[in-house]
Amino acid sequence: MTHEIKTEIRVKLIPRSSRSQIVGKEGEFIKVKVNSPPVGGEANKELISLISKRLSIPRGSIEIISGKTSRIKLLRLRGIDKESVVGLMEAD
Repeated sequence: MTHEIKTEIRVKLIPRSSRSQIVGKEGEFIKVKVNSPPVGGEANKELISLISKRLSIPRGSIEIISGKTSRIKLLRLRGIDKESVVGLMEAD
């Protein structure tokens, strides 16, 4: 029986920014700016893509488990441990 690693992170998403970037930690959140507008899930797609690239994990391993229509989101990352996510919290 294989135990899959799952990590949950809280994200504060800022849509319609001039550039897409992981800003860094803000309290309990990881602040992320995306260029896309919060329309039709575009900002969420860009968020997942940005985190996927930063952590070198497939987009399919990232799930928004709460806050799909909110700026405050809870993400579940499969196949990566909390310690490995520390790099995500560092600003671009």
